[in-house]
Amino acid sequence: MAGLSDRRVTAGTLGAWLLKGDPAHDEVGALLRTGFADLATRCVRPSYRTALMTAGQPLLYWVSGRDPRHPAGLHGRGQVTGPVRDDPDLGPVVPVALRPVDPPVLRAELLAHPLLADLEVLRMPAGSNPSHVTTDQLAALVAGWPQLG
Repeated sequence: MAGLSDRRVTAGTLGAWLLKGDPAHDEVGALLRTGFADLATRCVRPSYRTALMTAGQPLLYWVSGRDPRHPAGLHGRGQVTGPVRDDPDLGPVVPVALRPVDPPVLRAELLAHPLLADLEVLRMPAGSNPSHVTTDQLAALVAGWPQLG
């Protein structure tokens, strides 16, 4: 098992940021119905990771929870469009541009993959935004699911 320092995100190991939404708490249904058209920012928790977020970095959107209408998995892809900033009402937010992944890549598919079963979002589903995907994991995602490319 890798140690904590082996899992620390760096500019060299980052493949993509991953932001999560939970249908029980977020407007996931509306985001998916509109193809993320109304989503300009997402809340993030301040950490060393938010200081690494810059415009142009790849971004994935994960739907969590157990809502049968919106099964857990990767439902969006896009990019970070600017640095994290403080919103007076929401706190730290990151500007984003996302589009739907069709079909979505579901949690069960990822758990069956030898490399992707170790995605941070699967190991630590209750972790805060942002999560991340390593360069090797992103390559495996795009190779296995071209709709993510």
